[in-house]
Amino acid sequence: MKIAIIGAQGQLGSDLFQQLPDAIGWGHFEMEITDAECVNSRLDSAGPDVVVNCAAYNLVDQAEDEPEVAFRVNALGPRLLAKWCAENSAMLVHVSTDYVFGQDADRKTPYREADLAGPVGAYGISKLAGEQFVQAVCPRHLIVRTCGLYGHNATRAKGNFVSTMLRLAKERDELRVVNDQHCTPSYTRHVATGIIQLIRGNQSGLYHLTNSGPATWYDVASEAVRIMGLKAKVTPIPSSEYPTKARRPAYSVLDCGKYEQVTGTRMPDWRDALAEFLWESGGSRDER
Repeated sequence: MKIAIIGAQGQLGSDLFQQLPDAIGWGHFEMEITDAECVNSRLDSAGPDVVVNCAAYNLVDQAEDEPEVAFRVNALGPRLLAKWCAENSAMLVHVSTDYVFGQDADRKTPYREADLAGPVGAYGISKLAGEQFVQAVCPRHLIVRTCGLYGHNATRAKGNFVSTMLRLAKERDELRVVNDQHCTPSYTRHVATGIIQLIRGNQSGLYHLTNSGPATWYDVASEAVRIMGLKAKVTPIPSSEYPTKARRPAYSVLDCGKYEQVTGTRMPDWRDALAEFLWESGGSRDER
């Protein structure tokens, strides 16, 4: 099975590439998914059986100012990939997000794959459109929704939440972190392993795939600071005290029961995943 990874230099793509050493990998400058000529040329030359799309526009706040750019990358790009895969009998694995949810502000139970999506911002709208294009255009598809990714290959421009919190905890005496947005931040290495399990199991359709257990951003920041033995105080605040241009889901925890059923595997708890990530980063002081 020949596998091609698009976005192979990002957090998730690089972990996939590391676990699939025989795969073909393209970064942003090598594969522009909004350019039909580039897409067709690269894929025709490589001839993959499976195309994994990790490329995305994920600047959530900036997407409110340039929704057309987010839509082009997150929706029209995947449609081009879906078209090539459909015409060449290839499988398209497309990575999506918990941000396709959010309109149900009173939600208290994890979302299942069959639940009605309802994004609350331009980023989520563009990602949902990408899912819909993939489903409509490519018969052989696997869509994987995940959440709050952090890994060892974060971009310099955006970074990730965990690395940002630890950097700030070394610079400040106090961190004020939102405590009313519930999700499940996930370690890219674990998500990559799960995606590979689904591919090798010849699964298709829509799957939720995150680490286990609900958390707020305050929970994650507090745990990271505790594990690292830092002295900064982490204070919970409502999102109203940390206004952002884009509205975020108040609750976007994903139910991964379908994945667990078909693979026989339960994803690690988010606390264990965070500790593993920090230990592998060379800095964990947790004695558990």
